[in-house]
Amino acid sequence: MVHGDHNKTKNNGGFALIIFGALLLFLAPNIYPNMPELGTISLVGGLIIGSIGFYLKFFRNREKQ
Repeated sequence: MVHGDHNKTKNNGGFALIIFGALLLFLAPNIYPNMPELGTISLVGGLIIGSIGFYLKFFRNREKQ
């Protein structure tokens, strides 16, 4: 029973945030090319959302050594 608990995945949504941030980063500026300020905001938003997801996925549960 303890071994089964050890192998459970930790679904914290980090991977979903990485995917959403990447989609926002690459697709949103191309959808509305006539509005460059919207493209800049989506670029920055995609970077922020992706970096939050990267932190949640890879660094949050890592023990300090």
